[in-house]
Amino acid sequence: MNRFKTALAGLAVGLMAATSALAQAWPAKPVTLLVPFPPGGSTDSIARAIGPLLTKSLNQTFIVDNKAGATGTIGAAFVKRAPADGTTFLVTSLGPLVIAPHLIKGGVPYDALKDFDPITVAVQAPNVLVVPASSPHKSLADVIAYQKANPDKMSFASSGNGSSDHLTAELFWLESGTTGVHIPYKGGGPAVSDLLGGQVDASFQNVNTVFQHIKSGKLRPLAVTGAKRSPVLPDVPTMAESGVKNVDVYSWQAVVGPKGLPADVRAKFHAAVIAALNDPQTRQQFTGVGLEIVANTPEQFAAFQQQEFARWKKVIEVRKISAD
Repeated sequence: MNRFKTALAGLAVGLMAATSALAQAWPAKPVTLLVPFPPGGSTDSIARAIGPLLTKSLNQTFIVDNKAGATGTIGAAFVKRAPADGTTFLVTSLGPLVIAPHLIKGGVPYDALKDFDPITVAVQAPNVLVVPASSPHKSLADVIAYQKANPDKMSFASSGNGSSDHLTAELFWLESGTTGVHIPYKGGGPAVSDLLGGQVDASFQNVNTVFQHIKSGKLRPLAVTGAKRSPVLPDVPTMAESGVKNVDVYSWQAVVGPKGLPADVRAKFHAAVIAALNDPQTRQQFTGVGLEIVANTPEQFAAFQQQEFARWKKVIEVRKISAD
């Protein structure tokens, strides 16, 4: 029995030493920041902004790899199956983590709440209801009055079924007692293009996506979905200020890893990501277009994900929304 206890103790010491050595050596080889969407979007830009800073601070190459498809769930599933050794992380929007599990019939190939180690919510941005500059609507009150007088006449563009901009419109209709026509596109670019051309009447877009078009006068902002006014659109009221409650919606990007990361590796990576997000140049780059730095703890992120998961589940079920 004594020999057995001695062997167990020796094994435990060995495992602790191996874990400690892994953490001290990490990252011993290049690390992949996997983005589950095509290049050029908000999520991709965030990964590419922090990647070089992580390379510098951790003395190892951080590579951004795009693995798009199935509303981000293909890339998320890939990271779920990756070894939990700190060589692969997922930089994602809220879609794969809190929306797709309720939207895709038959479910997704991962448990969004259990199969990942949360690192941090990197940034968030409210959506803004915008109309073309030629639109007769000058305020949210104008839009609501028109929709009530003309049910299912006003068209709202989105980047696709189940996207943040689509669900924001559905929540707006639910809370304002109005109805509109949802026009889904294959991405935010085509949706904004048709909005600028006047082919659609309105859209809830991320502030950072349409900020330059607002600044140039091509789009008119009517209300933001944040709990407070956006610093880059200080003259635009919130939905609540405009009389529509419970439409506080943020699009957000976050970083997660495969479940089971060594605690020391997870802590070291979290600290490096937070430092990268708070880099003065990066902060200026993000906040200048309406993104808000969140940079919270894994525990805060996990609690937030639970809340968002439940919230969008309810909206999707009540509005009977499904994926394409």
